[in-house]
Amino acid sequence: MDSQTGWFYWAFLSAIFAALTAIFAKVGVEGVDSDLATLIRTGVIIVVLSAFIAYTGKWANPFGLTPKTWIFLTLSGLATGASWVCYFRALKIGEAFKVAPVDKLSLVLVAIFAFTFLGERPSVREWLGIGMIAGGVLLLAFKR
Repeated sequence: MDSQTGWFYWAFLSAIFAALTAIFAKVGVEGVDSDLATLIRTGVIIVVLSAFIAYTGKWANPFGLTPKTWIFLTLSGLATGASWVCYFRALKIGEAFKVAPVDKLSLVLVAIFAFTFLGERPSVREWLGIGMIAGGVLLLAFKR
């Protein structure tokens, strides 16, 4: 699978797992504090990823990474943790079919941030699609 199309395969699998995450989490937060549920989920991820890295032989000394890599991976981890806490709290009190699309408004924000900070330049057609996603989120999230 080449890099021109391989990204789509992995991104599509990510979408499937993200959808399952919403369904499993909605059921899982019943009767438990959402922050505790987030901690349990995080623990499972640590165990599974540790086993995966050990099994595939991908372990490398993290102290050999550059300070820039450490800073940005730390910031990414903090943002992920904040996102998960907010997501689980939203699932605890809201309907999954409404919470998940609003969470995916991150796609629109990624496009704006990537344009602003990374110099990425989506085409007019791509901006139109991003705008349609934003419109769909608003239609799902707000009742008239």
